[in-house]
Amino acid sequence: MQLDERKIKIMQAIIRNYLETGEPVGSRTISKYTDLNLSSATIRNEMADLEELGYIIQPHTSAGRIPSDKGYRLYVDQMMEEKEREVEELKGILLEKEDKMDHLLKQVAKVLAQNTNYATMISAPQYHRNKLKFIQLSRVDAHQLLVVSVVEGNVIKNNMLQVEEELDSETLLKLNILLNTHLNGLTLEEINLSMITAMKQQAGIHSTIIGEVIDAIAESIKADEDLEIYTSGANNIFRYPELADNQKASELITAFEEKKLLEELVEERLSDENNTGIQIYIGDETPVQSMKDCSVVTATYELEEGMKGTIGIIGPKRMDYDKVVGTLKTLKHQLDDLYKKRE
Repeated sequence: MQLDERKIKIMQAIIRNYLETGEPVGSRTISKYTDLNLSSATIRNEMADLEELGYIIQPHTSAGRIPSDKGYRLYVDQMMEEKEREVEELKGILLEKEDKMDHLLKQVAKVLAQNTNYATMISAPQYHRNKLKFIQLSRVDAHQLLVVSVVEGNVIKNNMLQVEEELDSETLLKLNILLNTHLNGLTLEEINLSMITAMKQQAGIHSTIIGEVIDAIAESIKADEDLEIYTSGANNIFRYPELADNQKASELITAFEEKKLLEELVEERLSDENNTGIQIYIGDETPVQSMKDCSVVTATYELEEGMKGTIGIIGPKRMDYDKVVGTLKTLKHQLDDLYKKRE
């Protein structure tokens, strides 16, 4: 029998409520929990049908209902299907955004260099405050699991996990429900020891796997990702005699070509989560050794919550600070507007 929309909504409400409380769920609770506006009597009739079909069970007389394995399977299959469709759609959107963003940032660096006659750089936005949105464990073979985690910004991370015991489909199903119920919407910092302990207790004999999965997810989120930096106008350095010395110019050009030192500058700016303003480094104040004879002006832009990058202008100490700061402030707003128009 195909479940109609009403039965599915009641089924989902029973499972979600049971996952939250661990207590059998009654019709009165469901009448408050859904937007169906149904009477308790109608809900009891629907629950009776769901019980007859094997999706829920009554643990003892006069108790509410709890999901059966069949009910869990229906719930998770629907959730997985919805999430997979969501992820596939987001993949396409993100790839399109990435292509547009790549072109946009290259143009920004180029125009900035032309307008200021200084060297410029801009980093692609990086995601911070990574909240977990979805976790899926899938069996690859008897002793290997694929851990797929979707984090804030819809970034997908995969990990292979070796396990000693062979897990059947029902065990994987329950572990997936356990992980998603407890961890969805949390950052790594919010996943504390007491929460992990509670999850391990609920996992019983599979507690070791819960610990290993959380470790694998944490490692993948914390792993260093390639930081893309776009530069332009490095040759503008030669316009200024105080920077045109062969050694000084060579060091600055190398910094722009290899970008490693620029990454350090960007990471320092982005590590301060509260800073989205203008920062001016003069001479020895700059964290980049090869730029000690320069002034560096940076601005942190934020395209959406947790998605930040750094714009930088590098020139002589006698740079036109008023023009540079004004340009960066304007660019911060324009970049945000341009990005939104490309949604």
